[in-house]
Amino acid sequence: MWASRTQVLGAVAGHNDVLRHWGAEEPAAFGLTTLHTRVAVDQALLVGQRQPASRDTVALEGRARQWCWLAASVLGGDPVPWLGLLTLAQLDLGQARLEHRVPAPDQMLPPGPWGLFDQARRTDPWGREAFHRMLRFWLACGESGPATDFLAAYKAIWPEGSALHALPLYLYVDRYRRAERKEAVQLQWTNDETVRDTVLRAFGHWRAALGQGSRWPVADESHLAHALWASRQRREAAEVFSAMAPFISLQPWQSLAADRPGELLRQAMVQSYAVTG
Repeated sequence: MWASRTQVLGAVAGHNDVLRHWGAEEPAAFGLTTLHTRVAVDQALLVGQRQPASRDTVALEGRARQWCWLAASVLGGDPVPWLGLLTLAQLDLGQARLEHRVPAPDQMLPPGPWGLFDQARRTDPWGREAFHRMLRFWLACGESGPATDFLAAYKAIWPEGSALHALPLYLYVDRYRRAERKEAVQLQWTNDETVRDTVLRAFGHWRAALGQGSRWPVADESHLAHALWASRQRREAAEVFSAMAPFISLQPWQSLAADRPGELLRQAMVQSYAVTG
C-alpha cells in the first residue's frame, strides 16, 4: 500500500510545488524524500522516453538516481528507491550499466536488473509494481520473448487472487499495439487457446480476490474487462464492468484505439451488458 500510495501522490506532486512548500515547513517530514524520489524518477522516465540519450535525459536520470540512493539510506525497508532504480532501467536499452545485466535466477531467462528486482521484492515479495516494472523493462528493450518467459517463470507461484495474474493481459495488449497487422493479432483473444485460458484464469483470480474482501486496481480490472470482452466472454466482462463502476481506466482502450478509446470502451460495455438481459 505504501508503494501504490506514494506512486499516486508522486504523480500528482510532479505537477505543482507542494513538495517544495512541504519541505520548507517540515524538512524532516516522514515520506518527503520518498515522494521526491517518485517525482524525480517520473520526470526522468517521461523525458527519457521522448528524448532518448539527450542531455536533459542524462541530467534528470542522474538526479533521479541520487534521490533513489538518498531515500534508500533514509528509510530502511522502503521498496520505493529500488522500484525507482528498476524503473530507470527502462532508459538503459543497451544494458550498459552492470546492475542491468545481472544473471537471472533461472538459467532460461536472460541477464537483466534482477538485483534491483529482488531488492524491491524484499519488503513485499508479490508487490504488484515490481513485477510491472520488470515487465516494462523487457518490453522497452523490444524483447517480447524474454517478457513472455519472465511471466511464465513466475505466474505458477503468484498467490491466489493476486492482481499479478493480470500481468499477461498487459503483454497481450502490448503485442497488439506493436503489430503492423492489427487484425491478425486481434485474433489472439479468440483463436489462441493459451490466451483464452489465461484470460479466464485471471477472471477466476479476480473473483477470488473479491471473495477475500480485496479489490484489484482499476487499471487491472479494465484490462481484464477488455480481455474478457475481446475473448467473447461477454457475461464475465459485464460482471467486471459492473464491479468497476463508477471508475474506469484510460488503458487499455487508448493503446488499442488511440483515435477512439471512448468509442471502443462504450462498444465493449454495450455488447457485454447486452448478453445479461
